[in-house]
Amino acid sequence: MFYIMKAIANLILPPGCLIIALLMYIILYYRKSKKSPKLIIAIFTIFYMLSIPLTSDLLMHSLEYKYQPPGKIDGDVVIVLGGGATLTSPDFNGNGNLSGPAANRLLTAARIHTKTGLPIIFSGGKVFKSTGNEAEIAKRQLLDLGLSSNDVIIENKSINTTENAKFTASLLTKYKFTKPILITSAFHMQRAVINFNNSGIKNFQIYPTDYSTNKKLSVNFNSFVPSSSSFNYSTVALHEYLGIIQLLIKKK
Repeated sequence: MFYIMKAIANLILPPGCLIIALLMYIILYYRKSKKSPKLIIAIFTIFYMLSIPLTSDLLMHSLEYKYQPPGKIDGDVVIVLGGGATLTSPDFNGNGNLSGPAANRLLTAARIHTKTGLPIIFSGGKVFKSTGNEAEIAKRQLLDLGLSSNDVIIENKSINTTENAKFTASLLTKYKFTKPILITSAFHMQRAVINFNNSGIKNFQIYPTDYSTNKKLSVNFNSFVPSSSSFNYSTVALHEYLGIIQLLIKKK
């Protein structure tokens, strides 16, 4: 019953209700004119496919399992890439919070620090006027977790992955780090690796985190029920692929 109610809720809420509306329009149009509205059918098909877990899982999975977490930590510094932050939302000790992906990345870095004692570089600035400075929020939260200020280095100017890599490369040179461990969301790792390679950072260990899909995908009834989260994940994956293609074109 729970899964049935969940499916019904997804069909009532966007994008499910919009997809049903398009389908009803196609049926009524055909019954009235005996012709198929080809453009609407194309929009319906694309919208539906991007909104179901089957598609979003396949798109995200193809990105998330490009790399595997290492079996052993081997480095002298942990690099964490930002991924969004609020500006004035209340936090335990101050204002502003990291978004879900950025918070998961930071949590992984903090756990690695606890096990290894490695310092952390957090890279991420203030992207928009209405968003928080990611690195400064991350530093406040890491200090609240008990890390020493000597173990937290921030890069608070970058607004995209290309600048993450560029500005972090300068910090690695400044502090004489030679074996960084790169942490970012698994779906974002391929684009991050390309940018870090382009910035001349070669000897780094890859540590993906913040997974949204299981290692082994499965298909069930809900795989075909549209939902807002699936549409969001599809959009995130397509954004990553667009960024990767752009980097590959620039490289040529």
